[in-house]
Amino acid sequence: MYSPPAFRDTDLATLHQLIRGTPVANLVTATADGLLATPLPLFLVAGEGPRGTLYGHIAKANPQWRAAPTTDALAIFMGPDAYVSPSWYANKPIDGKVVPTYNYVTVHAHGPAAFFDDADRLLAVVTRLTDRFEQGRPQPWAVTDAPSAFVESQLRGIVGVRLPIARLEGKRKLSQNRPAADRLRVARELAASDRSADRAVAAMMPLPSPSDA
Repeated sequence: MYSPPAFRDTDLATLHQLIRGTPVANLVTATADGLLATPLPLFLVAGEGPRGTLYGHIAKANPQWRAAPTTDALAIFMGPDAYVSPSWYANKPIDGKVVPTYNYVTVHAHGPAAFFDDADRLLAVVTRLTDRFEQGRPQPWAVTDAPSAFVESQLRGIVGVRLPIARLEGKRKLSQNRPAADRLRVARELAASDRSADRAVAAMMPLPSPSDA
């Protein structure tokens, strides 16, 4: 991933935080037949390996797990994103030398993907994913709420994936390359937006102190 120094994020804790906060990732594998990609929820086990390990599952009918990867897999976690209008920049009315851009946060996790169909491991993955997304609901649904025979039949239709993270790339493109006054204006405009992702980007932006603006 192209990432200029101003936008590069190498802090493991913040990268893990974004992974945990992203409901769905895109799992990409390179095969002899070309690139294959599947959007799917992945959860992180931070203490498994030096950079953590990702787990999830895909449909058994999905050909991605059968195609042998020719290199490490890539899991793409996209955080919030926001369009930045050039009309917000201070020099727009002065010389007009401004262009639109896009702010966003993303993490790319690289590693050797391994697929498995062991029923006990699959049940553990499905249970952990379910608990993650049901947490906080008034009446959380649990895998054990379904008949065990039914759950067993459903597990036969999926394949688990394990991806130990060999390399993490983080990018936080949040107007760091703009003057302080521009950053403040962009943050104010995004914070006032009706779009939730815009407001999320505004909250992430590193803002200057009043003396710097």
